[in-house]
Amino acid sequence: MMIKRIWIALLAILCASTVQAQSVQEPPGADLIVFNAKIFTGNPAQPEASALAVKHGRIYSVGADAEILGLQSSSTEIIDASGRRMIPGISDAHTHVLNESSFTYNVRWDGVPTLRRALTMLSQQAERTPEGHWVKVIGGWSPYQFEENRFPTMSELREAVPNRPLIVQYAYNRAFINELAMEAFGVGTDRFPQLPGTEFEKDDQGNYTGVVHGYTFTFIAMETMVPQPSFDEQVSALVHAIHGLNRFGITSVIDAGNRGYPNAQSTVDVLARDDRLNVRMPFVDMQFGDGSPMNMVDAQIEVITRTAPISPGHNRHPTLAHGQVYRGAGEVLALHVHDHENFDRPAVIIDPEVMRQHVEQDVRKLVQRRIPFRMHISYDENISPFLDALEEMNKTSPLAGLKWSIEHAETISSENIARVKELGGGIALDIKMALHGDGFIETHGLEMALETPRLRQLVDSGVPLAMSTDAYRASTFNPWVGISWMVSGKSVSGSEVLAENNRLSRAEALKLFTSGPAWFMNAESEIGMIAPGNLADFALLDRDYFTVSEDQIKYIVSVLTVMDGRVVFGAQDYSTLSPPLPDILPAWSPIKYLGNHYEPK
Repeated sequence: MMIKRIWIALLAILCASTVQAQSVQEPPGADLIVFNAKIFTGNPAQPEASALAVKHGRIYSVGADAEILGLQSSSTEIIDASGRRMIPGISDAHTHVLNESSFTYNVRWDGVPTLRRALTMLSQQAERTPEGHWVKVIGGWSPYQFEENRFPTMSELREAVPNRPLIVQYAYNRAFINELAMEAFGVGTDRFPQLPGTEFEKDDQGNYTGVVHGYTFTFIAMETMVPQPSFDEQVSALVHAIHGLNRFGITSVIDAGNRGYPNAQSTVDVLARDDRLNVRMPFVDMQFGDGSPMNMVDAQIEVITRTAPISPGHNRHPTLAHGQVYRGAGEVLALHVHDHENFDRPAVIIDPEVMRQHVEQDVRKLVQRRIPFRMHISYDENISPFLDALEEMNKTSPLAGLKWSIEHAETISSENIARVKELGGGIALDIKMALHGDGFIETHGLEMALETPRLRQLVDSGVPLAMSTDAYRASTFNPWVGISWMVSGKSVSGSEVLAENNRLSRAEALKLFTSGPAWFMNAESEIGMIAPGNLADFALLDRDYFTVSEDQIKYIVSVLTVMDGRVVFGAQDYSTLSPPLPDILPAWSPIKYLGNHYEPK
């Protein structure tokens, strides 16, 4: 009996100590409260509110100012939104951040309004770029965004950059290179990779003009032939690329294929180790090998089972939910079935038998191993045979709830939308028509462009659906350019490229960049809404998305971005809340002097 009393006493002391320790570690009240906001929650049960409270990186209460302010304690951080519009954090369902290891080496023309300004940027950068390095613009822009509504001429580019190798790349469509660059690449010799679809323009005398036409892999090959950044510079590139994302209210991205796991994750590991990863970054993976012939699916299975074992759904980040989750294979599963997205050229049509064999021999391996997959297909002519083969495979190797999706799907038909839904797949669209729709019209005609993609039908179908940027080469990383296009129907040139009955409401367009991507992240109950239990990811905007004129939507930026309950970006009244950024590497970086996206003065 005495022993029992002693145990009870000890247990009471232990419980009291535990409670006391918890009371020290866990102060009552919220960690963060934001009030006096116009909140678009995305939650149909509570569409609007004015305040929210955050605890341990999650939202735990949403409501009126008085109610939420009553949840504060002496340690609560209080932020007055001053009547600004708040939205859930933006998620980009398909982008390529980890491909941008040279982000700080490149001049970014994203959003630059005139060709005059773009050329001036090149000229300024040429003066500070040291010997042995290049002046580069690698994607993110469109000639249709310029007031001049045209490409630069080679003579203009030579004048802007007279003494350094120069490459200006337009999407994955064409590039402009000067004589120093042509010499370095070995244009006209065996040193330049002989890739299908590559064409070098020549003048009337048979001399190379410096304009290169091609497809995706032409430009990827060229990128490997220029000076490469050091590891520290790659880390700097990632830090500052993420900072650029946060500026637009982006809190989650799915890195949709990169230089190959596990090497591509090394820079993310540095940020994760130091708790400096300011965006959730689940990833899908592509394996390209060393350039020798290979099966990309076999290589994927090898790397995740033997080289660096990882299972779908595993999070490599020690603390951040959805921080570094492996989400499967794609978007390129085999080079020979990649149909590209060069709108300046006719559609690339894949032999249906080749597509059937790819699904039977390669996709089946992924399905049998329960590895989610994403398939880049731009054109409906290729979507049909892919679905034919997938339906046949499904009879003997059932998809049975496995997450899979078609990426881009620009010209997908009504019938194929229904087939994707029936097979349990998703569709990740992109905003390329906002930038390149004018070129699409020249190639495919206005009638087709107005239905590309079938936004209205896609939303109404109920198929799992998200919008993405497909940045940084094929398009800009600014999602508001795409949101503007979905709402107004206009491209960056101001041309009508979406039919009036094919446009979306502002709420619908925003949801494709908030709640829509959650399906692709397996995060439907955690991301995309400002609601109790959801992760504390949200943004305050510099203007009210729901009331500004349509022509102002593409200029929207965040003044306060919160990810995982902590401020990751602040501007204007909230600039003092923004975490400090390390110096940009290299010291001569174009990003350091010219910024990573045009900012109207």
